[in-house]
Amino acid sequence: MEKWSLMAITVLLALTVRWAVSLGSYSGAGKPPMYGDYEAQRHWQEITYNLPVRQWYFNTSDNNLLYWGLDYPPLTAYHSFVCAYVAKLINPDWVALHTSRGYESQPHKLFMRTTVFVADLLVYIPAVILYCFSLKETSAKKKASTCALCILLYPGLILIDHGHFQYPLSLGLALWAVLCLSHDWDLLGSVAFCLALNYKQMELYHSLPFFCYLLGKCFKKGLKGKGLVLLAKLAGTVLLSFAACWLPFGTDVEQIMQVLRRLFPIDRGLFEACMFSSPTHCPDKVANIWCSLSVLIKIKNVISPRTQLKLSFAVTFLSLLPACIKLTVQPSLRGLKFALVSCALSFFLFSFQVHEKSILLVSVPVCLIINEIPFMATWFLLVSTFSLLPLLLKDGLLLPYAVTTPAFLAVCLASFSILDKTSAEDLQLKAFSLSLKGYVSWFKSFPRIVRSLFLLSLALMGALSVLSAAVPPPQRLPDLFPVAVAVVSCLHFLLFLVYFNVVILWDSRNRGQKKMS
Repeated sequence: MEKWSLMAITVLLALTVRWAVSLGSYSGAGKPPMYGDYEAQRHWQEITYNLPVRQWYFNTSDNNLLYWGLDYPPLTAYHSFVCAYVAKLINPDWVALHTSRGYESQPHKLFMRTTVFVADLLVYIPAVILYCFSLKETSAKKKASTCALCILLYPGLILIDHGHFQYPLSLGLALWAVLCLSHDWDLLGSVAFCLALNYKQMELYHSLPFFCYLLGKCFKKGLKGKGLVLLAKLAGTVLLSFAACWLPFGTDVEQIMQVLRRLFPIDRGLFEACMFSSPTHCPDKVANIWCSLSVLIKIKNVISPRTQLKLSFAVTFLSLLPACIKLTVQPSLRGLKFALVSCALSFFLFSFQVHEKSILLVSVPVCLIINEIPFMATWFLLVSTFSLLPLLLKDGLLLPYAVTTPAFLAVCLASFSILDKTSAEDLQLKAFSLSLKGYVSWFKSFPRIVRSLFLLSLALMGALSVLSAAVPPPQRLPDLFPVAVAVVSCLHFLLFLVYFNVVILWDSRNRGQKKMS
């Protein structure tokens, strides 16, 4: 009973923080004509409730795709319809066709915030709790709740979901998939991930690790016996899951093609979400390699859109290849978690049309390994939250950012004593350090160097946060601070990508047991 009491207190604290953040502003509040992501979610409820399914993804007189047209997979549309049904019962004006555009009121805000709370309570938070209880190292009653507290207080996800406005369903479903695989429920895990992918196409960031892990498991069982049977079952499960999600659209090829065009608008070019057309103007500030390079080299003017697509695909594929090969050859749950981090980070840094919020697709897998490498995980999660700063400032979320980020650091310091866990062994780099023995003399000073870099990183992020919030930028460089945040974050992420790949490639342990490591 004691462990459940501790977990209940943890969840109550996490919900209290979410509630406090939700009291503030949201994306696009009072900013016509497009408003923001809050209005996008409301508009999808309006469209899905009032129009037949065949019109949801098509441009019509009742569905102007230029005004927050639906561009997520069918499961998002179905979720919007369910929310709209409830909204219609409370106040029909909230989802009235055409006349509800830009609708803003305190009761409606309460309703919309409540829908996010419900999604959190039904999907994401239970997955976190069960995951922490399943961790091998958390046999002590206190440890599971401590790990859950750190994960549930990660500020990036809280600020985006309950501040900016977004639903945590795809990430929660992906977490359920990992949880199922940890118990050898491979078919259930496949269903959970298919649902995640059919809620948001950005779950493609996680698709290769899941595929490689399950394929490697089939290889390990033998493709002439049990492995072939498992492969057939997995293939059938995936096909049935997709068929169920796409059933209303499956009767018409043109319907399917239109949905796919909405999900993958490749004609917009590489910089659809990070349009650094010049060093002095950048509507969206994404901490990936293309946006950072465009501060110096105007990639849009040098490379054609078609070449941009090929280049981003090639670099992304090459960067995630080592982790995927290792996971296929040596499938393990530990390897899966690290590969989810590495592959998602490769997609974020190098892929096509990246949004700044996509860093959450890396951060949630990092949360899964916070018990294994608490120092590096905490550092990464702080940087990922910092990379969202320009978006948070635009949404009026400076105060929640300034409170939740130091609070998260304090909780991690108290829970894991992260500053004391900077040795090569603590950072999972012992095998790598042994391979460099005799070549790198400074490895003896490694813990001190890492701690110094961490403190320097915190100071730099703190300084840029204060400057961004309090100091007007030079008139000639209005986006100086957002660009600085993006570039500094990108440099951090590149180093983290190298680190995670080193851990993956030099790890000889293959922990395929039922319990998670």
